[in-house]
Amino acid sequence: MSEFYKKSSQEIFKMLNVTEKGLRSSEVEERRREFGFNELSEEKRKNTFIIFLEQFKDLLIIILLIAATISGFLGELESAIVILVVVTINAILGTVQHVKAEQSLQSLKKLSSPNAKVLREGKKVEIPSNELIVGDILYLETGDYVSADGRILDTFSLQVNESSLTGESDSVVKINDSIDKDNVAIGDRKNMVFSGSFVTYGRGTVLVTDIGMKTEIGKIASLLKSAKEKKTPLQESLDNFGKKLSVIILIIAALIFALNVFRGSDIVDSFMFAVSLAVAAIPEALSSIVTIVLSFATQKMAKENAIVRKLHAVESLGSISVICSDKTGTLTQNKMTVQKVFVDDKVLDSDKLDKELELQKRLVLMSLLCNDAVTIERDEIGDPTEIALVNLGDIYDLDELIVREKYKRIGEVPFDSNRKLMSTLNKVENKNYMITKGAVDVLLNRTSKIAKSTGVEELSNQHKQDIENINRDFSKQGLRVLAFAYKEVAEGENITLEDEQDLIFIGLIAMMDPPREESAEAVKNCISAGIRPIMITGDHKITATAIAKKIGILQDESMAMEGFELDNISDEDLKKRVEKVSVYARVSPEHKIRIVKAWQEKGNIVAMTGDGVNDAPALKQADIGVAMGITGTEVAKDAAAMVLADDNFSTIIKAISNGRSVYHNIKNSIKFLLSGNTAGLLAVLYASLLALPLPFASVHLLFINLLTDSLPAIAIGVEPHNENIMKDKPRNVKTPILNKSFTLEILIEGLLIAIGTMTAYHIGLSSGDELVARTMAFATLCLSRLLHGFNSRGKESVFAIGIFTNKYLWLAVFIGWALLSMVLTIKPLMSLFEVASLNGIQFSIIYGISFMPLILIQLYKILFVKKN
Repeated sequence: MSEFYKKSSQEIFKMLNVTEKGLRSSEVEERRREFGFNELSEEKRKNTFIIFLEQFKDLLIIILLIAATISGFLGELESAIVILVVVTINAILGTVQHVKAEQSLQSLKKLSSPNAKVLREGKKVEIPSNELIVGDILYLETGDYVSADGRILDTFSLQVNESSLTGESDSVVKINDSIDKDNVAIGDRKNMVFSGSFVTYGRGTVLVTDIGMKTEIGKIASLLKSAKEKKTPLQESLDNFGKKLSVIILIIAALIFALNVFRGSDIVDSFMFAVSLAVAAIPEALSSIVTIVLSFATQKMAKENAIVRKLHAVESLGSISVICSDKTGTLTQNKMTVQKVFVDDKVLDSDKLDKELELQKRLVLMSLLCNDAVTIERDEIGDPTEIALVNLGDIYDLDELIVREKYKRIGEVPFDSNRKLMSTLNKVENKNYMITKGAVDVLLNRTSKIAKSTGVEELSNQHKQDIENINRDFSKQGLRVLAFAYKEVAEGENITLEDEQDLIFIGLIAMMDPPREESAEAVKNCISAGIRPIMITGDHKITATAIAKKIGILQDESMAMEGFELDNISDEDLKKRVEKVSVYARVSPEHKIRIVKAWQEKGNIVAMTGDGVNDAPALKQADIGVAMGITGTEVAKDAAAMVLADDNFSTIIKAISNGRSVYHNIKNSIKFLLSGNTAGLLAVLYASLLALPLPFASVHLLFINLLTDSLPAIAIGVEPHNENIMKDKPRNVKTPILNKSFTLEILIEGLLIAIGTMTAYHIGLSSGDELVARTMAFATLCLSRLLHGFNSRGKESVFAIGIFTNKYLWLAVFIGWALLSMVLTIKPLMSLFEVASLNGIQFSIIYGISFMPLILIQLYKILFVKKN
């Protein structure tokens, strides 16, 4: 950590070997060789073609490609083409998602100001900001972006918005004195400015201390490069599932191949049959179906103000067990609002002021006159604290522009961070009044009287004590307090610093950025769903804990920690303590990453919200990074997996609910596909063990897998939302998809369909025609699998779920049935798909047998599965 803030101006000049006339041209060139340009470095980006090729690294995809190649060599071109089309579409989708991401460093560069004003060889010149060098004397004024980190030499009421670094929207009043403390947080280094921040008021001169990657933004860029995006739980589950499934399929295919060769079958025919079996068992369309289901979910979530940038993040949302949320704008309204007013010995809520009481109205009037903020239509211009005072005037129907025109300002002493006061001289009812506002402790020392409804009294020690107690109480509530006082000034006199004495105290106005109305309910829902909400903010501890208590995140103040405390403990200690802390205040970007990692190392899926540049590394490190759409920087949005269009914490809870539904639906889709594939596998295995003719042609298996199975699987994936899903705890991500109970369900349901299929096959064989037997087996398997879609909608029976609540499944089953009927009845298609002509009795047998698994499974669910 650079400690320039601890040094005096002269010490910094000496350290950097600079004079007050600025750098000479020769010095600039010499330093350029040492420090380089004021730019952020960038990693070499991957070629799009390389990204495309990387999509084929999945083991299931590799097996399919091998199968397609072999099929092509052996003349099964239809099989090869279909497989290649499916895996290519999947790879294209993955490439597009990747290319859209990874733009964070480009956005960071946009934060730099195009030009900077510096002192070179005693002359003020304007240069491109990337040519700034360590040792430059930089001039700043209202409206400038700060282009480098630097130590303030002189300040003239300089105020800087550092929200992109600290996350807090209030401007920081800058000073030029040294700060004699260790481990001072960025937000408290008031004698420094930082690249990427914005000057909102005043002017100043700065000695540049760091440029490029050495700046605080540069450090964040380094963290952003080192922070690794994690695979979602579903991606990891599907990877593990794919490996296990591949091993099982290859073993079975190899056994069948060996068995057929042992019996004297042709080696090429046996090998081709084994390949066909492997293709039948692998759910080729699974990746595409998952992508389509996730796409549907993203559209639904976008309508609810959650814009998902990375498809697989949808499912990961459902696994979240910890939400690390920023305070400002997410849990709060991101708008300073007057909460309490103390006047005439009374503490009042801001909406309980009485328009008829003169003293209350006078206090509000003075808060508008000693104020530079304005609101024009929807635009609010000025310091957030002063804007809050302008909005308070609305209660009395006081428009600040009209009021200031009526009671003109004829003099002023601007705000100064050292004296912590601002005064204006206004003509009110033909008298000149000096109105002063500022810090309570400073103003009280300059007041000698107090205004009450009964008149003006001497300010006694008891009065002072009462005011100090009220101020202390407000501060404990996390409120920012301004004191107001006034006095009459003789006609013709202007005001100076010396006039800020013998004032008449009138009252206190306390304000804060209040919680959103829906935040407390959202936090309550979060906790009931087994999710731990954590507040991480750059704001002060007292403000953070006050907000956290109001919305239910914090119960005990011992559960709050500050950034400097994190600096004093190791990662291992943090991991031990992390579950006991609910609020972190005055934190840096490095702290945020450490907190996220600590939760992750304890096996949690972590969401992190943020809007500033400082949040970007943690957004990327988290399992789900959530950026703010309204207040968020482009850097934060690019690093995040999801963007909130309304910056609202409650939207995250809705998104989690959608994510949980998506996971359950995808799991049900997988169950539908695998139980059907298991049926086909068992049927083939049965025929091979009994040395029976093949029950299916390869084209039958491809027809079922790629046509009649895909639409029902997608329809199951968009099953309507289950309202009880947020009553469950987050699922354990270490539990694999293919666990014992899930595998047993797949095997039992697959066995029922296989029994029906082989029953139809044997009935067909009894006719003495192998083609009829094969056709009946194919039709029964296909129709049984279509109807099995209704079994796969959920754990409960279709009557408990709602028979007609998933209209897409009915449509998918109808389309599948229509396609099957066409194949079985239209002559050209019958030839293409190698099926025989069936009579009415055989069709009746197919339909009768196909409905049996559906009836049996539904009966079981009605009798033994309790309604959720």
